[in-house]
Amino acid sequence: MLFDQRTRAALRDAGLSQADLREVQQTVADEARAEARRVESFFDRLDVVYSDMDRTHSAADYPRHDLEYVDLFTHSEDVRGFVRFETWGAWVEGARVLETDDGHPSVVELTLGPTVHDRVRFAADRRPLE
Repeated sequence: MLFDQRTRAALRDAGLSQADLREVQQTVADEARAEARRVESFFDRLDVVYSDMDRTHSAADYPRHDLEYVDLFTHSEDVRGFVRFETWGAWVEGARVLETDDGHPSVVELTLGPTVHDRVRFAADRRPLE
């Protein structure tokens, strides 16, 4: 459910019907699914990505990652999933396209869970991250 009970009650008091609330929730869920597909399409065409992630054992400002896969799903407005690199992976708790090039995602951002606990930008090369 997109809105908690208090928010739903306030929106009904403001004049939105149950049907209106369902329509808004469906629209937001559809937009989350579309964004998840766009982010996955960015990763689908790549074997290597670069990020602005702070890595303890790396001196690179924009480290290189050998990409295995990104698997995203949605729950209401949330985009969740998992990203797997060559030797490690992380839970994804949010994802969005930040930049496009000719209509295709060129920079995306994932909110990574343990052990990263940060928002991280990814690109096909280092230039867009600088």
